[in-house]
Amino acid sequence: MTAHHSLALPNPYYASRVNKRSHAIARLPSIPKNGSPVPHLTSLYHFHDPGDYGDRSYPGNCGGNLIRDLLRYFQPHSVLDPMMGSGTCGDVCLELGIPCRSTDLKTGFDACDADGYQLEQTFDFIWAHPPYWRMKLYSESDRCLSRCRTLDEFNLRYAQFIRNCAQALSPGGHLAILMGDYADRSCGQVPLVYHTKRLAFDAGLDQACTDIIRFSHGATSSRKAYRSSFIPGLHDVCMIFKKAGSLSSGERLVEPKVVD
Repeated sequence: MTAHHSLALPNPYYASRVNKRSHAIARLPSIPKNGSPVPHLTSLYHFHDPGDYGDRSYPGNCGGNLIRDLLRYFQPHSVLDPMMGSGTCGDVCLELGIPCRSTDLKTGFDACDADGYQLEQTFDFIWAHPPYWRMKLYSESDRCLSRCRTLDEFNLRYAQFIRNCAQALSPGGHLAILMGDYADRSCGQVPLVYHTKRLAFDAGLDQACTDIIRFSHGATSSRKAYRSSFIPGLHDVCMIFKKAGSLSSGERLVEPKVVD
C-alpha cells in the first residue's frame, strides 16, 4: 500500500453527524386556537426575559411575566401577595392598574399565622411563591418556612398558610402557587408539588386549570458544576386553585369549537 493510501480521508457524512452543535431552542407543541385573552399562556411557560419587575438579585426571585399573564387572564379586581419577597407581584399590579396588598415577614406579617389573616377585605386573586422548604434560606426568623427543621414541620406550617389564603379569597377567587420539588442527601427527593395539591384540596380548594410548567431560566444552579450524577430539575410548577362560589368577572368559559 502506498503512503498516500494510508492517509484515509474522513467520512464527511459521519463528521457532519458527530460535529453537529446542540440547539438551545426546543420545538414546542402547537397551541390550539381558543378564546383566551392571553393566547401564549399555556401549560409550558418559557420566557427567558423576566421582565422589569422586582429585584432579580433577590434569592429565588421569580420573573414577573408569568404573574402578569395570569392576571391578564383571570382579570381580578384585587390581589394579595402574602410573601412579597422583592415586590415583583406588586410591580406587575402597578403596571396593570390592579390594587395589590404586598407584605411578608419583613413587614411583620406572618403568612403562616395560626390565627389566620386579620384583613379588612377578601381578594379575587392571591399570588404565592413560598420557599421550596430549605433550598434557600430567606430569613433568620423561626417563622420562615425555609427555617423549618423537618418536612413534617414544613408541611404543618405550609398547610396553615394555604388555609389562610383560602379564607382570604373571595368566592370564586383564585390562588396561584409557584412551587418546585426539593432534594438533598438526608431527605432524598421531596415532592413539594404533590404536597401543595394535597394541602390545597384539604383546605377546600379546587384545581382551576392545567398546571403551568415554568422553565427555570436564570437559576443559580445552572451556573454551578457538580461532581455527583443526577437528573437536573429545570422547572417549577405553577398550580392555580379556585375557591367555591360564583365565577369571577374575569374568568372566561369557552365552548370547544373546530378551527380550520
